Amino acid sequence: MPLSEHEQRLLEQLEKQLHEDRRFASSMKGPANVGRLSTRNIALGILLVIIGLAGLIFGISQHIIILGVAGFAVMFGGVLLALTKSATGKVGRADR
Repeated sequence: MPLSEHEQRLLEQLEKQLHEDRRFASSMKGPANVGRLSTRNIALGILLVIIGLAGLIFGISQHIIILGVAGFAVMFGGVLLALTKSATGKVGRADR
């Protein structure tokens, strides 16, 4: 469905205002684009998730609650590690 002339004018005005507002544009490019995911962190995170899952399942099956909780915590840490962005800015390069 095409835009009406009035809607097209409003859209053009909004685009023009966005191009003129440098401070807004720079704030939109800020922290969200800093760094990339590291292959090393992803691999270690996956390993920790697998180890944590094994601990969680073993702890539940043997009724050892603290082991299940620890397994869950290790899994959570693995996910956090895998999603941590590196400062190098390139995929596949380890943090240096």
